[in-house]
Amino acid sequence: MDFVYTHKNGADANTMLMMMDVNHGDCVLEAGSGSGAMTLFLSRAVGTSGRVYSFEIREDHHSNAKKNYRRWRKAWEVSHEEEWPNNVNFINKDIASATEDLQGKLFDAIALDMINPQLALPATCSHLKQGHICAVYLANITQVIDLLEGVRSCQLPLVCERIIEVIQREWLVSPAKRKDGTTAPRVQPQKDQTVEFEEHREESDVVTSEDEGDGEEENKPFCAIPYIARPHHEQFAHTGEFVIFLFASLLT
Repeated sequence: MDFVYTHKNGADANTMLMMMDVNHGDCVLEAGSGSGAMTLFLSRAVGTSGRVYSFEIREDHHSNAKKNYRRWRKAWEVSHEEEWPNNVNFINKDIASATEDLQGKLFDAIALDMINPQLALPATCSHLKQGHICAVYLANITQVIDLLEGVRSCQLPLVCERIIEVIQREWLVSPAKRKDGTTAPRVQPQKDQTVEFEEHREESDVVTSEDEGDGEEENKPFCAIPYIARPHHEQFAHTGEFVIFLFASLLT
């Protein structure tokens, strides 16, 4: 799903999906549609028999998420026989005041991507199935502290299960080159034949070429050219900064 990588970090979204354990047929609540990237991940995970309810308080984000979702469905049809499931309800409303929209609904998972998710938890946690997961996507540790304090002060029936920082680093692996652009040769290690104890090794300790398969392994080069491996000089600025919160519901 390269399309979503221009909107949201795929590593973060995949980690959230894994921890929420979203499957086909699940009903998932999302608060903070944003660009619609996480919505696409959820849409694929729940499949044709599932449903995603995506809330967004900002009109521009709401419109952008719907547009990107439509664009992705059309692009999908170009190279696939089956249609992308039409399984997302986009709702332009504050999740904290969406009591009527949530009435009578129970969700298999909840994904929150908001500046102040602690304001949404009182209205949403009662709609999370017992033992299921609410994943909260945050940008800094200050938001983490505010969220934990919100859960404690409101005495919400939630338990902080895990706090994960997802770090993604780009690496560069390529043949080593000289300054003139030519490939550098591999320098093979040379045995020191002048060492005295090598000349007086006992015959029983000497491995003959017959024991080693006529010396084939000794003559086989490790690699024709040397390689270098280092972190890429261009790294995504946001990687390593986002924190994912996972809460297990303890509702009875």
